[in-house]
Amino acid sequence: MRGRPKITKVQLEDPNNEEYTFLGIVSAEADYKLSHLLNKKLRIELKNNKTIEVKGVNGSQISFSRYSDTTGSPEITYNLISNRSDKDYLIKKLKNIDYLFQIYSTDNSYNIDKLTVTLREIEIITAVFRLDPREIKDKNLLYLTL
Repeated sequence: MRGRPKITKVQLEDPNNEEYTFLGIVSAEADYKLSHLLNKKLRIELKNNKTIEVKGVNGSQISFSRYSDTTGSPEITYNLISNRSDKDYLIKKLKNIDYLFQIYSTDNSYNIDKLTVTLREIEIITAVFRLDPREIKDKNLLYLTL
């Protein structure tokens, strides 16, 4: 009698080599005001971009604002995404987070600790949290990794 064939685990590499980091931002201010202050403080150019559309529980469309900057360094892209739309949340497990600040980088040329400290200096920001997308189990997370 022959044994079972050996099962080999293969780790596939992501063809998209971009690395991304998420920061959760707590702020009661409107998205346009927060994006304006982020632009001033970080010297970036966040602009209103295509909203994220998600189907709600009852089949209705829910929109979440997104501000993006791709004009700075070609290696870094910034996205400010609202986590709230009326009483709905994009990432339901992060109900205490108002905004997601997403940084895509091909070369990791930014210092995430320094960026976090800089964001905490902005008056209208109550708190900043570093988030690990691998630990967040939510179907809507795929809208953030496109």
